[in-house]
Amino acid sequence: MVAPVSTQPKPFLVTLQSGRTYFWCACGRSANQPFCDGSHAGTGIAPRKFVAPRTEEVLLCGCKRTRGAPFCDGAHTNLPGGSPLDDPDSPANRSIPVVTESVGGHRRLDGGCYVIAPALAQKITRGALRYAYLANRELGARFQTQILLEVEREASPVLSVGGCDLILFVAAGGGRAIISGRDFEVKPHDGVYVRPGETLQLVPAGREPLTVFALASPQGALEWPAAMAQNFDAQFPQRVISVDARQRTAMGPRYFQLLVDKRIGSRTITQFIGHIPRSKAAAHRHLYEEAIIVLSGEGYVWTETRKARVAAGDVIFLPRKQLHSLEATSAEGLFVVGVICPGDNPSIAYYD
Repeated sequence: MVAPVSTQPKPFLVTLQSGRTYFWCACGRSANQPFCDGSHAGTGIAPRKFVAPRTEEVLLCGCKRTRGAPFCDGAHTNLPGGSPLDDPDSPANRSIPVVTESVGGHRRLDGGCYVIAPALAQKITRGALRYAYLANRELGARFQTQILLEVEREASPVLSVGGCDLILFVAAGGGRAIISGRDFEVKPHDGVYVRPGETLQLVPAGREPLTVFALASPQGALEWPAAMAQNFDAQFPQRVISVDARQRTAMGPRYFQLLVDKRIGSRTITQFIGHIPRSKAAAHRHLYEEAIIVLSGEGYVWTETRKARVAAGDVIFLPRKQLHSLEATSAEGLFVVGVICPGDNPSIAYYD
């Protein structure tokens, strides 16, 4: 058997029709990419037959290195040309204006993309909890609700988001997350998962506020149960994931580590933490909606005709299929935590 040929170091965006049978080219020799035209004859590499379960847009592998054939799994990012960069000082890029005007803490870019400084968001107080909505239907999100939670000195009220998957990212402080009667210690940069229907209470350790970014999908608003439910789903006992350099995945010059994802039960949300070295990625799109929290460093988020400066504490909201690029300008790069929904792999992107 001969080796497959890498057709291109990026996936193919195609629309599949429900119930239709397809043959994905695995050998890379077809002239009808990404589908088979019979050119594999004599190679020993058979095409992958599959039936589309629904009509939808998907990204089929073009590098022929995926482990999830026929779908892209991001393997191309570590091939030559698979993680293209852009020159921020090109004539075209120098003409892109910087958005500085803020309305309600939001700096608006193209296509519903925005940057928000949570410190400027209007907060609501309920007991020891202060909270603010950073992304929801009213702000243009379709698949998520993101909420900033700040708890100081004593336990928060018991809260819930009903039938949604809920994930948390501990941005600062430490303490405990009580999930439907089960107690978990949490510390900065931990990811936490709460199953649909479970309740949550946050308890800070000492006087330092416990600051948490919470994201629910499908969309949901905070609810206030009268008492802590005792319905912890023991089928999914692991609820806290910590940063572990051994779990990093290379993505060209960048890397990321998955925190909360389907491995511990999350159905539609994937949370990751990663690093972007000093550089500007080529403009690209995703088939998922994304929210990115800047943990450290400085840079810019670019869209078609605008860009906005970002720094530690900022949150970037990116609608599904929005053309964008992240640039790190600080010497140490950008450290970020991101959440994608619906989706399970942050390394999958496509280029126009």
